[in-house]
Amino acid sequence: MGKLGCNLHGDLNDTKFSEPMPWIGIYVAVASLVCAVAMAVDTVRGFRQRKFWFPCKYFTINATTLTLIGVAIKLSVDLNTSMPSHQDQLAKLSSAVFICTIMGNSMPSFGIMEDKDIAMNIMALGIIVITLVVNICIQLGTGVIYIFWKEHAFIMFVMLLLLVILSFSASTVAFTKHLLELKYNYKYRLAVQECRNETGKDVITKLREDLMKYWMMAHTSSPQFVMGRSVTCTASGVLTLLSAVTLAEAMFRSYLMMPLSFKFCFGESDYKWSTTVVLVTQTIAVGVGSIAPAFRWFLAIKFCCKKSGNRSYKQEFTLERYWIQRLVEMKECPLTLRIHDRRLRKHAHDAKNLILNVCIGMQTGIVFMSKVIRLISTHLVSQILRFCKCCRELKKYSISNDSGSESKPSPKLDLSRFVLHLEGESELVELMMKNNCNATDHWRHRGKKKQPKHLIKLLEMSTISEGFKGVGEFDSDKILPIDCQQPPNCWALPVVTLTSIALALPNVNKSVLKQLKHSVTEGLMYVKLIEKTLDERGDLKNIRTAADVIWLGVDLYHNWLDVDLRKLSLQGKDPKEILKELSDSAKNRYMEYKKIYMHLCLKETPSKWPAKVLAANSMYRITQSILLSYDSRKDQPGKSIYEALVVMISDILGACLTNLKRVIASKCLNSSIEGREESVRHAVCLLGKTEKILRMLDQRAFPCTSPDQMACIDEWRLVHKMKNPFPFSHISAENDTASPNLQNVYLTIE
Repeated sequence: MGKLGCNLHGDLNDTKFSEPMPWIGIYVAVASLVCAVAMAVDTVRGFRQRKFWFPCKYFTINATTLTLIGVAIKLSVDLNTSMPSHQDQLAKLSSAVFICTIMGNSMPSFGIMEDKDIAMNIMALGIIVITLVVNICIQLGTGVIYIFWKEHAFIMFVMLLLLVILSFSASTVAFTKHLLELKYNYKYRLAVQECRNETGKDVITKLREDLMKYWMMAHTSSPQFVMGRSVTCTASGVLTLLSAVTLAEAMFRSYLMMPLSFKFCFGESDYKWSTTVVLVTQTIAVGVGSIAPAFRWFLAIKFCCKKSGNRSYKQEFTLERYWIQRLVEMKECPLTLRIHDRRLRKHAHDAKNLILNVCIGMQTGIVFMSKVIRLISTHLVSQILRFCKCCRELKKYSISNDSGSESKPSPKLDLSRFVLHLEGESELVELMMKNNCNATDHWRHRGKKKQPKHLIKLLEMSTISEGFKGVGEFDSDKILPIDCQQPPNCWALPVVTLTSIALALPNVNKSVLKQLKHSVTEGLMYVKLIEKTLDERGDLKNIRTAADVIWLGVDLYHNWLDVDLRKLSLQGKDPKEILKELSDSAKNRYMEYKKIYMHLCLKETPSKWPAKVLAANSMYRITQSILLSYDSRKDQPGKSIYEALVVMISDILGACLTNLKRVIASKCLNSSIEGREESVRHAVCLLGKTEKILRMLDQRAFPCTSPDQMACIDEWRLVHKMKNPFPFSHISAENDTASPNLQNVYLTIE
């Protein structure tokens, strides 16, 4: 018997070395497919959000995607495996085209990266590209790639050019971010001033117009959008399309013109059938990944065709300062190297300036080359676009003649002064305003389709005309605490506790309870958002966690901690007995949990207690408060304890939702320029979802007039304890404009 890896004669036994190769091919195909799916999701998302510059969210250049790319190009870097058939040779080419597609598709993603991440990712991508180019050159020399050598040579040129464009474009990200941040702060102050000066509009109209201004600023200053509309991104789109066309040309020749143009070798690769799977997968990935670069290029060409008659070639080929500003600043900065010898310091400084001068020259050349590519593309495509425009105008003319009369378009808000742009983009202002002026209406209407109908129905039962008096009733000061310490209240925990009590009451219709759960579930979504936004220091984090833990058990299992609420409601006891049992259970569990978590409860303030301790304390106090007023409620004709609990729940939710305007405002002031656009979009959707609620609240006056008071439930309770705290009267339409209601709270936080 021979040694491991050897035959009986002692020679190397390599018969099984190639057996795993087809599975390696499948591994390559899976990596390519993952990239294709991520690029497809970004493309679909761009179409859905009407962002035809296609921002990158799911497929960006990072450690994960770079690893996938390294796996996906395995066939192109394989130096010594024979690839005789046309599928094998095409798979080699498709891997090279695939990386070109990835670079062109993911270029905007560098806009959301920090300097350190950009440098690391560019270096990693550069290592992959250079390794791929070197390996392809070796294979062309050894004959592993024996056909499509012209296509490979062209793809290598495109690959290196895309890498250079990507590297130098990414170097401008930090400076453009800083520049746009300064412009945003200036425009923001202008928008705030305009908000203060506007009067006589209802709350929804004001919010909608204010959000339109903030959206325009956030969208046009989005780093991905800035990168996506740049001239270098347009050039990369052209190069990506050319690489995809090269692959298509090679496949066309291979499958349809093979007998006429060339002849492939006979034999089978070690990868066997898996090369066909890789070829199909990577061809799909190239097709999907080329959509975004193609649209970016086409939109730039379409705009250039519109303005071609209004701009001279001198203006077209002017180098904007921001392209080289950072390199110029680096030249002016001294070296941080500690060199004691004066001559060596001088030589090092001169070498640094020489390198930076070369980089400035390359950056200038790349920008001019990109502008030339855009200009050539404009001339090639302009005739087709003009023909399409003539057809559209002819169709529009015939329709207008058939209709007989034209309706006047409704006036739109002029947002041009809120469009943030860089040097050389002044002519894009009108286009960006035109393409995005209706974006807020689009997102608001999408939000309106998801209005919380159950919550709105619940809020109609609140004592809104009396200033949500249930906020001051759910927890009585006459109840002595179980021990000397008492945690503060948050909005969510009382709602969850009151709902748990309501679900435990006997003789309540199941459909009514189901409706209540739906309403509270919808309400808690907004309560959590409000509390998370306004509790910036996280003082109530543990109390909010307690509410989440309790509601999870109530919603899914009808359990408050380990008490079965459904079983409790079927025991045949009256409401008072149910309340006493819940109170006793809460007290017992409080004492039990205090013993378990004693080391935490002694060290921390009450607001930092464990979730179960806080939940038990809340149940004890609320059940005791309801028991204290049970007899007086019982004497009220036609008003059951269940109805009283529902009114309390509705009042707490309604009082909490008075903070919605402040939350919407805070979303517009996201400090991160990378996440500002998404934050404003969420604010617009939130406005659409809560529009009816805001109108409902706008018709009333409330006891808490300070934003800080309105944000805290304990402040509401404190005001309600005062004697005649506020005349909670309905505000009529006649004196609506003179009343100090929510309409006068502007969309700003100072």
